[in-house]
Amino acid sequence: MVGKNYRNNCILNRLSVDGFANIKDLSKKLEVSEMTVRRDLRELSKENIVTLIPGGAVLKRNSPVDTDKEKYLIQTAESLMLEEKIKISRKAASLVNPNDVIIIDTGSTTKNLPKFIPENMPLTVICYTLNILFNVYENKYWKLIFPGGYFHDDTLMFERPEGIDMIKKIRANKAFISAAGVSEKLGVTCATDYEKETKKAVIESSDTKILLADSSKFGKIKISHFADLTDFDIVITDSGISKEWEEIIKNSGVKLYIV
Repeated sequence: MVGKNYRNNCILNRLSVDGFANIKDLSKKLEVSEMTVRRDLRELSKENIVTLIPGGAVLKRNSPVDTDKEKYLIQTAESLMLEEKIKISRKAASLVNPNDVIIIDTGSTTKNLPKFIPENMPLTVICYTLNILFNVYENKYWKLIFPGGYFHDDTLMFERPEGIDMIKKIRANKAFISAAGVSEKLGVTCATDYEKETKKAVIESSDTKILLADSSKFGKIKISHFADLTDFDIVITDSGISKEWEEIIKNSGVKLYIV
């Protein structure tokens, strides 16, 4: 059995990269019981390094652990409202059915979605970002489609016209799409211009369009418009959303899940 110091180093390494650690995954990686992992996480919580959540732990925003936030801008985004984003991802994963064809968009909220889908559920997964690719490629039950393209290190996204054409030829049951801003008047926006054509292609190619956006995104406007709120069938957000925005979403005819 591996020692406590080794376990803690592995746990902190996972937290520094992902911001989130899953008890089940850590148990497999460390080859120890889930009870042992829970005990380690409780001790890290007492040291004010992590916050315990159902099924795992998240890195505290004031944690002394160096998260190397300057390396990728997406990692900066991942450190914000992390608990809310994990809850949103968990709810989104519950909407996935066996044999679905799903598209997982770029973003700090969509990243954790694959972790909450049952490992043995047969699926076809289309993704185009490095962090999501790492979370899906080893699963033997999932067929993976990766359009590829030019790599953008700020979002970890791969993008090219040929990849967008490929997405347009695919038909998906469900698409899980992120956004940097949601405005009642100016629609749903992303932070970088190169993302929008891929997002538009995903919306065109999917039956059910699901927007994953934490409550801080509502009322914000970013540089590139890619959709209107009514282009989505479902919105999943957290309990921090205002009553005003609850009414706006419901009145638009879009189904709303608050987690």
